[in-house]
Amino acid sequence: MSSLPMINRELAWIEFNARILHEATKTFLPLLERLKFLSIVSSNFDEFFMVRVAGLKNEIRQTEDGSAEQGTIFQGSRSASRLLTQVSSRVHEIVALQYSCLTREVLPGLAQEGLELLAPASWTPMVKSFLEAYFIEQVFPLITPLRFDEEEELPTIGNLQIHCAFELSDRDGKRHHALAQAPKNSRRFILLPDEESGEPGKFRFALLEDLIVSFASKLFPGFSVEGSLVFKVTRDADTGVDESRQDDFLSAMEEVLAGRQNSTPVRLSYFGSSKQLEALLRKRLALGEVDCYSLEGPIDLAGFYELVSLELKGGAGKTSRLRDKPWKPIALPNSEGLSVWEEIETRDRLLFLPYESFGAIQRFLDEAADDPSVLAIKMTLYRTSGDSPVVKALIRAARNRKQVAVVVELKARFDEERNISWASTLEQAGAIVTYGVARLKVHAKAALVLRRARDGSIRKYLHLSTGNYNDKTARIYSDLSLFTANEELCREASAFFNMLTGYSTIQSLKHLAVGPFDLKSRLLALIEREIQKSSAESPGLIEMKLNALADREVIQALYKASKARVRVRLNVRGACTLLPGIPGLSDSIEVRSVVGRYLEHSRMLHFRNGGQDEVYLSSADCLPRNLERRVELMFPVLDESLAKSCREIFSVYFKDNEHSYRMKPDGSWEPVLPEEGEKKAYAQELLYKRIERLAEIAEAPPEQLVVRRRFRSR
Repeated sequence: MSSLPMINRELAWIEFNARILHEATKTFLPLLERLKFLSIVSSNFDEFFMVRVAGLKNEIRQTEDGSAEQGTIFQGSRSASRLLTQVSSRVHEIVALQYSCLTREVLPGLAQEGLELLAPASWTPMVKSFLEAYFIEQVFPLITPLRFDEEEELPTIGNLQIHCAFELSDRDGKRHHALAQAPKNSRRFILLPDEESGEPGKFRFALLEDLIVSFASKLFPGFSVEGSLVFKVTRDADTGVDESRQDDFLSAMEEVLAGRQNSTPVRLSYFGSSKQLEALLRKRLALGEVDCYSLEGPIDLAGFYELVSLELKGGAGKTSRLRDKPWKPIALPNSEGLSVWEEIETRDRLLFLPYESFGAIQRFLDEAADDPSVLAIKMTLYRTSGDSPVVKALIRAARNRKQVAVVVELKARFDEERNISWASTLEQAGAIVTYGVARLKVHAKAALVLRRARDGSIRKYLHLSTGNYNDKTARIYSDLSLFTANEELCREASAFFNMLTGYSTIQSLKHLAVGPFDLKSRLLALIEREIQKSSAESPGLIEMKLNALADREVIQALYKASKARVRVRLNVRGACTLLPGIPGLSDSIEVRSVVGRYLEHSRMLHFRNGGQDEVYLSSADCLPRNLERRVELMFPVLDESLAKSCREIFSVYFKDNEHSYRMKPDGSWEPVLPEEGEKKAYAQELLYKRIERLAEIAEAPPEQLVVRRRFRSR
């Protein structure tokens, strides 16, 4: 295969995190929102190292010992080891910028606003006395100090757990080393009481790890503390499950979770000045210099999300000024007196989260659970919340003697434990539960309700979505979903569920494209059709909104479309390995990325189709894993008014000049800024106002018609 101009996926993903960091540097944003973006950068890197870097290191090891050929996973001209060096170099750059923003702008700004994180050097005697008492009463009993000298086995260091390492000396001057894990069940941010906080209206905090380091002498009586290091280890989470254990798959997944806490280390992050402790940890963890990150401030900024969302007693006004003005989710208009089934039968309905309320989905499931005429509910669950009202509705439905069949994906990375628990609970309630599909992940989002109508027939009602059935993430993830009673779509959804739970053969469906069976081929066919229908008089148009684009065949097809003068507009939130604007290859391709208060999660595709426009929504990104190794759904928006709304949404994203970025031909990104005389435009704000306006129109009472007539006197 000839070389195809693309950038490496890992490097492309890192630049996505760089765009998030750039949002944190915007001084016009409220300070807690800037802190939120800094926190997201750390959280994203945690997962990136656990999965992508871990996979990269595994390939290096396999190549070195001869168990795998070079480049089996990470394709391209770069070797895996060279790529690892590039990854480390760029991540070190971004982390340095992240901490510069934190320590020079965000934390000082918050302190000026009355929310101050106190470093030990700034503790007054009164503050220190309070914190010492707090440490003795609340922290000390929960700590188990562990020795680790060079000749001894390293104590277990859990994945992503904050630890403190100490260099000690005894009365004879002999050096020793010890560890202490920060208690998992202790608050990390310790709020000082009013009398310790200084002036009224100030909220001051100390970090748990600072207490452990500052009062370490109490952990090691008889020893002197000569040095310390606060650190966190990131471990390999790219471990697979034994797919052959079909009869005991749940136990196999539990074993994977247990092993993740002590799997191979891939990164060491630390704060402190002890070179000896740093060298000792590196040696014992078998990590190189490229794997170690010396931080210029508190470690684990992912945990700072707690501070972002903290509601302070008496400080509501203060913290509200430091956050974005809330956008209240708008309830989907309901027709008075109609059931959800009557409303869906009337017309298809489009739901746009989080601008509109998740309550519409919850109402769909609640009515299904309680309606005596509902016979069955079939549903996929990939990620849901810990206190899920969705699952509670399914449990209630099962107890109401309805057939409830749920496909719970146990391999949903980092949600495995929660899904195992929900699967067991659903089974106990009497639901039919399947644990996904062997060697594939079920990533599709679908719910099908079967209901007996008054005439005795069985009617079907379908919900298809780009996002998960998670009431918590529905507040911050931007997703589109469809409610429909369309007979053909519902019939195909029934066939889809039969494929998942039974022995039905894989079918090619008219409307639904199912990954990994025909979704990719259908997508490529749609791109090819656009090429064939494009002409100089009527050029084709392809618009795609995705989380990520890295599939080689799809990129090749889009390059072909560009050569045929099809206009291609891509809105890619995360990693994009396609290169736009290359003369003779991708001249007509434009790539944007919107990074705002909401996480852009919807997947939407629009093809002009010679003037017969078609719009599709999908659970799948254009990644090899989604198109080849996951069960996904791509579905059409058949209602023309809803399809028009989707096309309008596309146009709004390309108007953004406040939180949008443009990809350049070399793979770098630049912020999209207002041109001279152009008004500022923030896509997410425009979309919220649009939906708010449409809701007001829908709720407005009909105007009274004033009939003019001539009154004759008698």
